[in-house]
Amino acid sequence: MRTPGAAETERLGRAVGAVLDVGDVVLLRGDLGAGKTTFVRGVARALGVRDHVTSPSFTVAQRYEGRVPVAHLDAYRLGDVDDEEAGLYLAEMAGAVVLIEWPDALGGVVGTPTLVVDIAHGGGDERLLAFEVVDDRRRAAIQDAIDHALV
Repeated sequence: MRTPGAAETERLGRAVGAVLDVGDVVLLRGDLGAGKTTFVRGVARALGVRDHVTSPSFTVAQRYEGRVPVAHLDAYRLGDVDDEEAGLYLAEMAGAVVLIEWPDALGGVVGTPTLVVDIAHGGGDERLLAFEVVDDRRRAAIQDAIDHALV
């Protein structure tokens, strides 16, 4: 899917967020500045978060309260994290919709996500987003949200 700018990327995040629930894990992959946090901001807004949503690059994790709690983890600066340390970060995220930027830095401890989102620069403000719904039970609802997000 293509979005022409940040507002549409955030709107797409809102659409996806509207069908997520506690326990769902979304992995976000993409280069620096690709729009991962913009997408997260949309998800958080859909889940009732009113706080300013920013990348937790330096704090690693941020938890937001809304009608559904949102846990936002940015593993970019974790470097060579071991499974135990990664597990501690993920344990803090329990009881929320979990959004993880740079998930590859956490190795295999993430487990099976609900959704994987790959975001790439498409030139100018345009972004290219690819979605893989991993959780078969959630596939129809998430796919429907994606299909109708920018209509």
